[in-house]
Amino acid sequence: MDGLKAINLGLRFLLEIMVLVILGYWGFHVSQGTMIKILLGIGTPILTAVIWGMFGAPKAPYVLSGFSFLLLEIVIFGLPVVVLYVIEKQTLAFIYGLIVVINLFLMKIWDQ
Repeated sequence: MDGLKAINLGLRFLLEIMVLVILGYWGFHVSQGTMIKILLGIGTPILTAVIWGMFGAPKAPYVLSGFSFLLLEIVIFGLPVVVLYVIEKQTLAFIYGLIVVINLFLMKIWDQ
């Protein structure tokens, strides 16, 4: 069981990286202007990483718990699903969303 828990934590880390990659991809493909693309493509992942680092990461300076942490997880890990759907990558949105739901479920039941 410890091996499965370790795999789930590793998957969680990969999902955190995927959040940043997907938001960066979206930012570079969402608008027409070069400056806006650069701002959104770089700024959105940075802002997301800062928010997660401040409130959601295991060693965050302001650790959230309970419902507020669950809400943060839903927003941070759910936003890429919405973004993928908006840029017409529905299959990827479904696959990513399914993996996120399974991972969050296992994180909760295994108290990780």
